[in-house]
Amino acid sequence: MHHHRTVCKLKCAHCDNNVCVRGMKAMLLADTRIELYSTDVPPFSVQLVGEDYMTQNCQCKIRDVACLTCGNVLGYHITQPCQQCMEACNNGHLWMFHTEAVTSEERLDPEGKKILLWAHLPRAEKDTENDLKKSVERRWKRQSMLLEDAVSVYFR
Repeated sequence: MHHHRTVCKLKCAHCDNNVCVRGMKAMLLADTRIELYSTDVPPFSVQLVGEDYMTQNCQCKIRDVACLTCGNVLGYHITQPCQQCMEACNNGHLWMFHTEAVTSEERLDPEGKKILLWAHLPRAEKDTENDLKKSVERRWKRQSMLLEDAVSVYFR
């Protein structure tokens, strides 16, 4: 299905912050004229913002995601896929990024010689470049620092 597709590294188009290393160019299921990027794991440098809302094209519930560095909305997370989309041919990716909100770079294989295809991409937990543990640690450290800053401003 998508095994021949190129794996992409995505960065925030506004601040150049790394967003994910497991991106894929995709099309919106409900409107194939709309191109976007998707990923199969929660990205390490975005945060869910706002409340869930329904899409215009189907019954999926989605929530916007914003860059943790600059705060700009980069895309959305499908929090509850609808039956129509679940039954359609899909790649199982629930994190979507608008093409104008991120920049893309082809990811190379571990030897750095060939463009990496999804067919050769390790599962998320085995993907050393993704390194979920380090990503989570960075995210919590950044959020803790933001919270400390907010508390110190409040109690001045």
